[in-house]
Amino acid sequence: MNTTTETTPPVAKRPWRDPRVRAIAFQILALAVVGWLGWTLLDNTLTNMAERGISTGFGFLDEPAGFGILFSLIPYNETMSYGRTFWVGLLNTLLVSGLGIVIATLLGFIVGIARLSSNWLIAKLALAYIEVFRNIPLLLQIFFWYFAVLQNLPSPRQSVTVGEAVFLNNRGLYLPEPIFQSGAGWVALALLAGIAATVLLAWAAKRRQDRTGRRLPVFWPGLALIIGLPILAYALAGTPITWQLPALQGFNFRGGMTVLPELAALLTALAVYTAAFIAEIVRSGILSVDRGQVEAASALGLRPRLTLRLVVIPQAMRVIIPPLTSQYLNLTKNSSLATAIGYPDLVAVFMGTTLNQTGQAVEIVAMTMAVYLVISLSISALMNLYNRAVALKER
Repeated sequence: MNTTTETTPPVAKRPWRDPRVRAIAFQILALAVVGWLGWTLLDNTLTNMAERGISTGFGFLDEPAGFGILFSLIPYNETMSYGRTFWVGLLNTLLVSGLGIVIATLLGFIVGIARLSSNWLIAKLALAYIEVFRNIPLLLQIFFWYFAVLQNLPSPRQSVTVGEAVFLNNRGLYLPEPIFQSGAGWVALALLAGIAATVLLAWAAKRRQDRTGRRLPVFWPGLALIIGLPILAYALAGTPITWQLPALQGFNFRGGMTVLPELAALLTALAVYTAAFIAEIVRSGILSVDRGQVEAASALGLRPRLTLRLVVIPQAMRVIIPPLTSQYLNLTKNSSLATAIGYPDLVAVFMGTTLNQTGQAVEIVAMTMAVYLVISLSISALMNLYNRAVALKER
């Protein structure tokens, strides 16, 4: 007997039952809602500004500012434009953020390692540092360093002097200023050449260590290259760099370089505060390394210092870098507290004085937000690149 099996034709799957189609549809819908909200906000803002007679645009950046700035890394005076004040504030922000990141990193690593010291006193001092500075609000620490410490230093006539070249008083730290003359460029090229040669030497030493297990000395030869080459070029070029020493004239010092108390207080507070968090990040990263790694290094005859530098820290970096990136971002954004003590950063100069004089709130706030966004994304990108470079790779 012949039997025939009838096959049921497949039922067409409805598009809305497909998870991928639903996901794409919801994303398009979300983007449409966000775009509509953004357009509505922009349209209402422009309409309200037009009704009140407030002009829009960035033409104000070409108008003369008419006010002075306490500290500037580039030439500036009252006749220059509002656009110039933007660059002055931006450079001042980058200065305190960059220096703060470097100092906080060094201090944080030192305190974090000291936190794990076998010496009871050192470990407890590191713990006290962390608990004190981590739990006091940053703004109060800025006020402490500025009003309680730096403002109580002696007056210029009673300055603390170091070798008749460095002077410290309540108006700042005065240092000798280098004066570059013809031929100074050769000294700069020699310095860059020394740095490049040191990097190349470190790379070659790392390659040799990976290949043979033997490590070439890098620190002292590199230090000799970085210092020795510029000194040699300085002598051969006929001493093209001279030094202008600060001198007391009247009630204050003239000449040389000045580190403002506002900069010193802000930088110290940012570095000390952030270093307390970095120290705990470093401690947790070190503790994440298996104890057997340390015991194996000791069995091979490595001294504790070399074990820490060559075995523990490289493995701990994969745990340290992600939260360390967050601390760098926090430090950069916290630098906007500079306006509390009058340091002329981007917020104080551009979003403060410039906004008050021009009334261009939307443009100035948008520019300031964009700057901090770009800085934060740049730091994140660089740290992600470094994270991938030091990540443990399987052979």
